[in-house]
Amino acid sequence: MDSALRRPALPRLAAPWPRASWLGLAAYGLIAFGLLPTLHLLTPVGSLLHVSDFTITLGGKIMCYAIVAVALDLVWGYGGILSLGHSLFFALGGYGFGMYLMRSIGREGVYQSDLPDFMVFLDSKKLPWYWHGTSHAAWALFLALAVPALLAAIFGLFAFRSRVKGVYFSIITQALTYAAMLLFFRNETGFGGNNGFTDFKRVFGLPITAPSTRVLLFMATAAALLASVLGTRYLVRSKFGRVLTAIRDAEARVMALGYDPLRYKLAAWTLSAVLCAAAGALYVPQVGIINPSEMSPANSIEIAIWVAVGGRGTLIGPVVGAALVTLAKSFLTTAYPEFWLFFLGLLFILVTLFLPEGVIGLGRRLWRKGTA
Repeated sequence: MDSALRRPALPRLAAPWPRASWLGLAAYGLIAFGLLPTLHLLTPVGSLLHVSDFTITLGGKIMCYAIVAVALDLVWGYGGILSLGHSLFFALGGYGFGMYLMRSIGREGVYQSDLPDFMVFLDSKKLPWYWHGTSHAAWALFLALAVPALLAAIFGLFAFRSRVKGVYFSIITQALTYAAMLLFFRNETGFGGNNGFTDFKRVFGLPITAPSTRVLLFMATAAALLASVLGTRYLVRSKFGRVLTAIRDAEARVMALGYDPLRYKLAAWTLSAVLCAAAGALYVPQVGIINPSEMSPANSIEIAIWVAVGGRGTLIGPVVGAALVTLAKSFLTTAYPEFWLFFLGLLFILVTLFLPEGVIGLGRRLWRKGTA
């Protein structure tokens, strides 16, 4: 075959992780699956070594956010698709599993009815048709993942086929999220309106506030985060990931080489939505509430900041960014609540100007200097 007709080689594999990243994952596993659960369950309350309920809940919350950050890094860092609507998929996953948690309350609610309390308060006589089957955890989990995946696939099909990209795509995703938030605020949609879902009693038949249940949820979230990081790493180092990176860098050239960008972008986009939905499903039983504010545009912007702070296109970086920003938020919203949004905006500006590769990029530069 004439060499001029051959497909040029795809971009090189994503840079391998340094030894420090693997050591960090090993330390994460020891802490998440051994140290923290043990100190929470086996040390007495009040002991210096005891890990409190708040710490376990905060840790689970951060790991859920980290999964969302990894999901956004897949499409933004490797596909060049900046979404400002990932909070929608996260919230839909939370609502999907939250329906099961609400049904699990049974007659232990305020009104002692088979219907969720908010439906009784709004004078509903029967469950909406889309609530049927949600008393079964398997069906609720399926809904929590399938509905965001279907929405992402339909939206992505139209957007990518129409060649919508760049800032226009970002604005459209934010508009979609905002429209969904306004819809869920309405009482007649059957999702609790402004208050959403709360006051859960059980999950999988276990008391939701029991220490052992908290630890199980914490460890399930830790496992999901580890699987997300390693799974996406395998994906971006495969042929699929190399084509996706090539589309990010030169989509017209990739099309000229015979690849169909639509399929690759749509697959990555839908997978990213499913990861967000899984994080939302894990988030709700640990935090104990889900409401439309989770879909706010500000939340989606914050997700992008996690990725930018940690380091776009690194997978590990967004995990670090989500942890750092969430911990800062937890402190500042308690100590200086009026300054939190100013801090977030300043952080994004400083990272954009001085740390374009994020915290991970800074760490790599310092490591090279130290070993030079």
